[in-house]
Amino acid sequence: MDLLIKNGTVVTESESFIADIAVKDGKIALIGKNLPLEAKKIVNAAGKYVLPGAIDVHTHLAMPFGGTVSADGYLSGTRAAACGGVTTVFDYPMQRKGKGILETVEERLKMCAPQACVDYAFHCIITDLNEGSLLDEFQAAVDYGITSFKCFFVYKKEGMMVDDGTFVKVLLKAKEVGAITNLHAENPDIIDMNIERFLKEGKTSAWYHYLSRPEFVEAEADKRAIHWAKTFDAPLYIVHLANKEGVEAAAAAKLEGYNIFVETCPQYLEFTCEVYKREDGRNFVCSPPIKGQESQDALWAAIKNGTVDVVATDHCPFQSYEKDWGKDDFTKIPNGCAGIENLYPYMLSKANEGKITFNTAVKLCATNPARIFGCTDKGSITVGKDADIVIYDPDQEFTISVDNMHSDYDHTIWEGVKLHGYPVQTYVRGELVYDHGNFVGKPGFGKFIKREPRIRKG
Repeated sequence: MDLLIKNGTVVTESESFIADIAVKDGKIALIGKNLPLEAKKIVNAAGKYVLPGAIDVHTHLAMPFGGTVSADGYLSGTRAAACGGVTTVFDYPMQRKGKGILETVEERLKMCAPQACVDYAFHCIITDLNEGSLLDEFQAAVDYGITSFKCFFVYKKEGMMVDDGTFVKVLLKAKEVGAITNLHAENPDIIDMNIERFLKEGKTSAWYHYLSRPEFVEAEADKRAIHWAKTFDAPLYIVHLANKEGVEAAAAAKLEGYNIFVETCPQYLEFTCEVYKREDGRNFVCSPPIKGQESQDALWAAIKNGTVDVVATDHCPFQSYEKDWGKDDFTKIPNGCAGIENLYPYMLSKANEGKITFNTAVKLCATNPARIFGCTDKGSITVGKDADIVIYDPDQEFTISVDNMHSDYDHTIWEGVKLHGYPVQTYVRGELVYDHGNFVGKPGFGKFIKREPRIRKG
């Protein structure tokens, strides 16, 4: 064997048990107690948890936005992922007017392949549904391994928004080819109306970013999207859902048997909209914005009752001087925050504190993302799966600081947050990439994950 991890508490989505894990050729070969095996490397994980690597299905690496580019490219973003126990990263290439889906993806693949420190996959954002992408390329993309497409109900001026008709066309075509539609749901017209009013009134601080797109602005779009998904019986994945009404609408649709999936993010679980009143409130500007306490409580309840399927990050950090562009005008603040290195440690810390179970953390951050998005070799500690493994020390205290992160940004909204327990090692396909605070992997080691469609054709 290449690797033998002994005596750890293995955690799956449904159970926890002490066992050894043997790894051969990048795959989990055996799981059992006191395995009498020899291995090139033996790790004693007694007193620690052994978990599947997390899958962050929502990142924006090297993304042009707001007059700049997000601070983490494919090297630093995937390096940070490895150091937070994330072994697979999904990025969002953006198809622009006149460009094809595969053309868009392959451009990003060329950027990512020589830099990626962990495995990676892509969703493709659809902004211009030309006849080629609709009639031909959806099937070609699925054959290529791209089994999810994203639409925006916002960012009209930036040329990213789709109307309801285009969204429904994407829903239907994605359903036909066995893909799933992801959606950023907010109401653009109400946002624009609010922004125009606030700017006229001289209300320009970060607090008005939140007030320009409060709970009901997101809730309306959630409900509208769910209505269309139900009407056409098409799968829908709502990204970064942050409001109580949206949670309730999704829960109702799920109870009716529809394939509605809900993602939320750690920033919505930790902070409330009160952060926008802080002097550094602009650093927390993201869209949808962080909401009030009632919505945060609803999200935690939805995690516990299963309405929330996935916790991912929407990782899209910018430098502090770029955030400062909007110090006197919230509309000039690049939207996005850091999170890729904090996702798994944060959720596991909440498990360690007893807010959720470790099994729930694994389900939200690893098993469900793999299941929903067709990563058949990922997401669980199972014989035959990729040996994407995290060893977690529940006794290690850790305080997040920009100084102990592994990204290229110069600040983090997570500064000073204390975590109880922390990952000590990360393995990607059996190779050690993170070891007790240090990145030990290699750029270019990560590989593209070709995903399976949701519906197999006979």
